[in-house]
Amino acid sequence: MTSPEDGPPDATSVLLPGPWTHRDVSANGVRLHAAEAGEGPLVLLLHGFPEFWWAWRSQLTGLAAAGLRAVAPDLRGYGASDKPPRGYDLPTAAADAAAVVRALGEQDAVVVGADWGGLVAWTMAALHPRSVRRLVVVGTAHPRQLRSSMVDRRQRRALAHALRFQLPRLPERRLTRADDDPVAELMRRWAGPSWVHTADFAEAVQRYRSATRIPQAAYGAMEYYRWAGRSQLRPDGLRFARRMAAPITAPTLQLHGVADPYVLPRTAQGSGRYVAGAYEWRELSGVGHFPHEEAAEEVTAAIAGWAT
Repeated sequence: MTSPEDGPPDATSVLLPGPWTHRDVSANGVRLHAAEAGEGPLVLLLHGFPEFWWAWRSQLTGLAAAGLRAVAPDLRGYGASDKPPRGYDLPTAAADAAAVVRALGEQDAVVVGADWGGLVAWTMAALHPRSVRRLVVVGTAHPRQLRSSMVDRRQRRALAHALRFQLPRLPERRLTRADDDPVAELMRRWAGPSWVHTADFAEAVQRYRSATRIPQAAYGAMEYYRWAGRSQLRPDGLRFARRMAAPITAPTLQLHGVADPYVLPRTAQGSGRYVAGAYEWRELSGVGHFPHEEAAEEVTAAIAGWAT
């Protein structure tokens, strides 16, 4: 692990060894790094903030053991993927993910997304439906549902940190300061009560803290939030909201932690209204905003069952 005294880590620091292979994929005009394990039908795993591909470490091995080909890319701006100056909006991120499926030689995939990756997955299923065979959303709501939830005082308060992320440059400076630890603070606030006291949680905080300090990674992460905030009343944001009214036809499984203090369960549960295909909602007891890490075996089994 790189210490603050050694300076910021470079992108190679996230190429962690394990029972997976690392590869680069050219998709939608950018180079995206991905970790891959197993053979069989493709399962695309999309991470959120403040994670990178490693968030799916348990699912990579578990899904491979279940006879599936699991691929976890770093979203643009994260980890070892390219960090261009723009393109941090949901339509572009969904186009990136759809292009990854094609670049891997497949027509479609079981698409799994958590947090921001879940928003990308919802968007991909609406705007690129032929690329999504089945959909699993973990710990987030449909973009239109999240937008409408701003009238809920509790949900608005839960998302208050996103207002601070709208400022230029200052959030990046805080995320990368050697004498501050906002990544740990946010993860403790969002995680379920059991996970925060484990060695696995401590390792995750270290990994994500280090990955956030990769040059330009904090900028990319904050730009997703800035687009989400600033586009609300702009033509591109209103156009996106209208396009997201398209019904989701892919069979959809939604997994959500009962103890999620960030995207409240009552907010996420209303997402089913946007699904025209088969739909199932499952709550995970005692789990917070990171079900794929907090209840890794349960989530892996649910994904494998839905995929097969």
